[in-house]
Amino acid sequence: MTSDTRAKMVAGAADLMSRRGVNATSMREVVRHTATPRGSISHHFPRGKQQLIEDAVVFAGRQVSGPLEHLVQSRGAIAGLRTFIALWRQTLEKSKFQAGCPVLAVAVEQYVNDATEKDGAPDEAAQQHLLDLADGVFADWQRIMFTALRREGVAPARARRLAALVIASTEGTVAMCRAARSAQPLEDVRQELELVLSSALAK
Repeated sequence: MTSDTRAKMVAGAADLMSRRGVNATSMREVVRHTATPRGSISHHFPRGKQQLIEDAVVFAGRQVSGPLEHLVQSRGAIAGLRTFIALWRQTLEKSKFQAGCPVLAVAVEQYVNDATEKDGAPDEAAQQHLLDLADGVFADWQRIMFTALRREGVAPARARRLAALVIASTEGTVAMCRAARSAQPLEDVRQELELVLSSALAK
């Protein structure tokens, strides 16, 4: 059982979370979705579903932060904004608007452990840890935009607010696009955010 199998399961879990949410992403479904051996679950994830979900959140965060950070460092904040939105547009259109953000799914669901899901009992400790991970991902994306804006001369307080605006508005719009089955809301938000950032950078 290789590290490739583990990576495949983590990526598969992130994909399922983006489509179905956290609680509908069971270990069994991940195995089926990724065509991996069932025995690989206990080998790679001794803490079970919680560990897999945790790793999937981190994975999903890095899938965005990697290209985003590269673009803002080489081409600036506006290019970073366009990249961030383009990544979500690609996700939406490739999945025919069935997939959204797996990190957001963690933030809005009450986590139920597979071991206790029969009685629907929430796992409060796991919930808090998953929320901390999701918060960390959102904070990292904001940090990247904040740093880019500061590099281009935006004052710290304004840069912090603008970074939050970019991430929050895009995440919310992804959900709107799924409901509308159209990328138009994302395009509308991109245009307005570009105007806002361009205005801030011009001062």
